Amino acid sequence: MTTAAIVVIGNEILTGKFADENSPYLVQRLRELGVTVRRIAVIPDTFRAIGDEVRRSSDEHDLVFTSGGVGPTHDDITMESIARGFGVPLETRGELVDVLRRKLTSPVNEAALRMTQVPQGAEFWWDGGLIFPLVVMRNVHILPGVPSILKLKFEAVAHRFRQIPSLHSARVVTREREIQIAARLEEALVRFPGIEIGSYPRYDEGPMHVIVTIEGVDEQQVTACAHWLDEHMEPLDLL
Repeated sequence: MTTAAIVVIGNEILTGKFADENSPYLVQRLRELGVTVRRIAVIPDTFRAIGDEVRRSSDEHDLVFTSGGVGPTHDDITMESIARGFGVPLETRGELVDVLRRKLTSPVNEAALRMTQVPQGAEFWWDGGLIFPLVVMRNVHILPGVPSILKLKFEAVAHRFRQIPSLHSARVVTREREIQIAARLEEALVRFPGIEIGSYPRYDEGPMHVIVTIEGVDEQQVTACAHWLDEHMEPLDLL
């Protein structure tokens, strides 16, 4: 099993100025690719918080994805923080300077040059014709905070993370309560080993109901389990 951590960087998330759109997207896409997210951290724009969290997540997970703090302004300190966390200096990379010179209509000023500084030893991934590469430091993938740009960069490199076999999923919805279906869920786990089942009650989305999710690497087992549960629970009547 390949595990991942997501590190969301930004005071704007912690203060409620903006909602975090990036970690829900990354969780969903990584799960589709067969990667299991084990940790999500939301941290402030400080050198120590970023460096400590990224280093810890890197040590404890196969993959790490950060979002935020990679632009040209004073609070974009992710690159330097990650460099400090790994005990290496920042270095200006000529290929990034060349990209800015080609793409900017104005001269490359000091603010723009901040975007050319990365932790020493970082790799560049140019997959999918990216204009500006994804910076990868060891197993840490440094993504921007703007949701549309993060999605663009992630989708360009997503093929690198696909696990074989990937995860399959299904869901069943019932009007019964969790206390009524608990024994049947336990029976399903015995009947279909290797399948993960979750139950999630909903009280404020129309009639009370429970969403049961079924996940596993064996698509036939997932489908069979979903059919069995569907036959052994009362469906939600929306009429």
